[in-house]
Amino acid sequence: MNCLAIRKIGNSNGIVFPKEIMAKLKCSEGDKLYIVETKNGIELTPYDPDFAKDMALVDNIISKNKNVLKKLAE
Repeated sequence: MNCLAIRKIGNSNGIVFPKEIMAKLKCSEGDKLYIVETKNGIELTPYDPDFAKDMALVDNIISKNKNVLKKLAE
């Protein structure tokens, strides 16, 4: 288990992630991390949860309307 310290960075506070954690998150310097509140606490993810929800809705619409979309594509 890793423990990360909050440090003063300029006028702000920040956390420095070890390269192993960055690799597990599949992110690098300059990338965004999203903070998601779950029933188990806080989760950091490089994936935008709102985008994931929107894509799930799109997948649902596509699966329900395959025939209509196929006709529109002709």
